[in-house]
Amino acid sequence: MSSTPACQSSSNHSAFDPETAKTAYAEIGPRGSLELLSQRELTALIEGVNHCDLQELFRRCSLAVMNTGNECDDATQLFDFYRDFSIEVARRTRGLKLIIRNAPRSAFIEGRMVEGIRQHLFAVLRDIVYIGTEISDPARYDLTRGSDITDAIFHILKHAHVMQPGMNPRVVVCWGGHSIPRDEYDYTKEVGYQLGLRGFDICTGCGPGAMKGPMKGAAVGHTKQRNREARYLGLTETGIIAAEPPNPMVSDLVILPDIEKRLEAFLRLGHAIVVFPGGVGTAEEILYLMGILLAPANAGLELPVIFTGPSHTENYFAELDRFLTFTLGENVRGKYEVILADPVQVGRSISRKIEEVRKQRRRDGDAYYFNWLLTIPETHQAPFDVNHDSVARLKLSRTMPVHELAVEIRRAFSAIVTGNVKEHGIRMIQKHGPLRLRGDAELVEALDRLLRNFTAQGRMKLNGEYRPCYTIARSSGP
Repeated sequence: MSSTPACQSSSNHSAFDPETAKTAYAEIGPRGSLELLSQRELTALIEGVNHCDLQELFRRCSLAVMNTGNECDDATQLFDFYRDFSIEVARRTRGLKLIIRNAPRSAFIEGRMVEGIRQHLFAVLRDIVYIGTEISDPARYDLTRGSDITDAIFHILKHAHVMQPGMNPRVVVCWGGHSIPRDEYDYTKEVGYQLGLRGFDICTGCGPGAMKGPMKGAAVGHTKQRNREARYLGLTETGIIAAEPPNPMVSDLVILPDIEKRLEAFLRLGHAIVVFPGGVGTAEEILYLMGILLAPANAGLELPVIFTGPSHTENYFAELDRFLTFTLGENVRGKYEVILADPVQVGRSISRKIEEVRKQRRRDGDAYYFNWLLTIPETHQAPFDVNHDSVARLKLSRTMPVHELAVEIRRAFSAIVTGNVKEHGIRMIQKHGPLRLRGDAELVEALDRLLRNFTAQGRMKLNGEYRPCYTIARSSGP
């Protein structure tokens, strides 16, 4: 791993260097979907973002987007340094503009905002207002019901114009760590290149590392094929965006309300999933995915999953396989394929399996652009509010049914992600101490072994020494 400073920008200046970090004032206007607005739409948008519950959320997500390129997974540092950052939505006769003060200077070149950051900034405005007004309206959606949650996710994606009716399946979701060594990053680019040559769009969590590499590689493949319709979809959520701001390759950014809806959006949009080595966030994604694929209602559904990495990651995937089979049973092995050190084979396998996805969707009458027939139990959809009490109440026991245990373990991983990189989680740990995970002896030992491996391999933090935000203890009872 590199020994760069804890927060490092692509321009070789520290992300929080007071001499270089801020632009005092800027005004920008939108391009694209928010460029042509009626006065009624404009009024609704301004009133929406000026609602007291949305103002601070919009400000924080906007700051995260404008900090793109400055690699730092400690959100508290970002918000503390830019505490004087402000952004205001103002009306003008032909639409709207954003008035920005004390923003990261890296978002500008020669006094003008970088175009990709401008687009991401207006995607933030679009999604935050839509989620805060339309989606959160109880008259429209009962977000305690699974069917309404899925419908809300559909409309967020529809509002963002990322679904393309009539187009054959071609979205490959790529998961993996934000903190990975250079050879693993290069490998993700090689896999992305093979996917790009075959015409596949890439969808990731939109941050650095294994979320960026496949997009960069795919871009070369698409260019070789003169594919001008290629897309690089980035799905994030309001709590993680500061620690993992959208990388510059993201062409279509979508912000979901929470991690559970973000995870469901991946599975509804994607036609295949490629998983690279990662840390606890990647483990959370895998547990979510496997818990759903093991549900009997999804037995006949095609959703190919490939685990892949360079040859030296064989032990990583062996440990992961050991943990998955120990917690979820031997049947879980039938839900994924492991391909090591062979990007070409990954590309060929994905191409072949997505054709099976197309046939199954056509046979069953499901949409190509949104996987309606995938059954996601409400326990997987319900947001998990991470705090010391809720984590202490997690039931980590192998006596539970597999589908219930998968939810509990996924929530344990989610809690660690929160304590590692999310601002409110970091401050919570600073104030109240580490989260306490408790469970059956064999299970918590397996969990502890997996987490210690992540730490030893440098997969828990971009730079610097990792200090665990959790402790693990055996339950005294059965």
